[in-house]
Amino acid sequence: MQVVGCLTLYLIFLHGIKMKIISAQQAKISNIYKITKLKLLKTNAAIWFNKTCRVKGLKPDYFNIRINGNTPQDKKTTRHATRFRINQEIQFLYRKKEHLNKQLYYLHLEGAWQYKGMWQHAIHDIDEQINRIMESKYFILNKKNSISCKQG
Repeated sequence: MQVVGCLTLYLIFLHGIKMKIISAQQAKISNIYKITKLKLLKTNAAIWFNKTCRVKGLKPDYFNIRINGNTPQDKKTTRHATRFRINQEIQFLYRKKEHLNKQLYYLHLEGAWQYKGMWQHAIHDIDEQINRIMESKYFILNKKNSISCKQG
C-alpha cells in the first residue's frame, strides 16, 4: 500500500492479473457491494429456512409462541399462530430482499463506472469469497432444520 497525496493505492492479484484500486472510493464501493451481497444471500437463506420449516410443519426455536393448555383447541391455536408467524417472517424477508436487490443494482452500476472495465474481475473475486461463507451458512441451516426445530 502506498500513500500518494490523498489517494491510496491498493494492489489486488486476481487470476494472475494485477488490479489497481486507485482511490479509496473504489475500495469503498467494492466493500459495500460485498457486504450488501452477503446480506442478500443470508436473507435468501433465511427465506429458504422458513419455507422449509413451514412445509415440514416445524416451529423454529426463535419463535416464542406460548399458549396455556393442552386441549386440542390449544394445539390447533398454536399451529395456526406458528404458521401465521412464519408467513409474516417470510413476507418481511421478501421485502428486505427486494430492498437489498435494488441497493445491489445501484452499487453494481457505480462500481462498473468507477472501475472502468475491471469491475467483472472484482465481482468474480467477491463472489468466490461469498460462496465460501454461504456454503457454511447453508450447512448450519440444514443442521438446524433437522435437529433444532421443534414439532409445531
